[in-house]
Amino acid sequence: MARRIAFAWPPSRRYRRIHGVSHDIDLCAVAGSGKGQDALIPAIGEEGAARVYARLLNHTVAQVEASGLPFELRVTGGEMAAFGELFGKDVRVVEQGDGDLGARMVRVDAPAIIIGSDCPAVTPELFRVAARELAERDVVIGPASDGGYYLIGLARPMPFLFAEMEWSTETVFAETLARAAAQGIGPAVLPELDDIDTPGDLARWPDFAAVSGQ
Repeated sequence: MARRIAFAWPPSRRYRRIHGVSHDIDLCAVAGSGKGQDALIPAIGEEGAARVYARLLNHTVAQVEASGLPFELRVTGGEMAAFGELFGKDVRVVEQGDGDLGARMVRVDAPAIIIGSDCPAVTPELFRVAARELAERDVVIGPASDGGYYLIGLARPMPFLFAEMEWSTETVFAETLARAAAQGIGPAVLPELDDIDTPGDLARWPDFAAVSGQ
């Protein structure tokens, strides 16, 4: 998983937060391992891979903004100023701290929805559906076709879903479901979507492919 985004919201019947826009929802982006970007480098070069993931991040932020949910972007260290300049003052940029993806995700205050920015098929309505599901369920999750997930929403802190997880493997989604089940939690499951981690993935989404000089 490359860059990660999160939201938080409170529905009318009980408080819910999503790192994101008004309605008491807050959106935030959490940077991941960058493994997907690294996997593209042999095929399209370092600059090309960076352009692909910049397009994906821009796309994801645009979809979240269109959803009407509030949001913030979480990044690491020196990236904060660059992202602040890129998205302007309307997007809150927050330092996410060190550690692996799980350590970064667990710092997002629940209730919250955390999403990834390497999934080109996300839509504003998908985020609204996730927010509505989180009003009724303790967990909402969107599985990725590679065995991970592109979105997870939590009604309360659940560090056991992130601790000692083997990230960027095909078992992440299944292991997350198993950990939830062990706690008596039945998540709401969203449609499975593709993300872009490999040249083969990118070939299915040519609009995000790097073009020389762009």
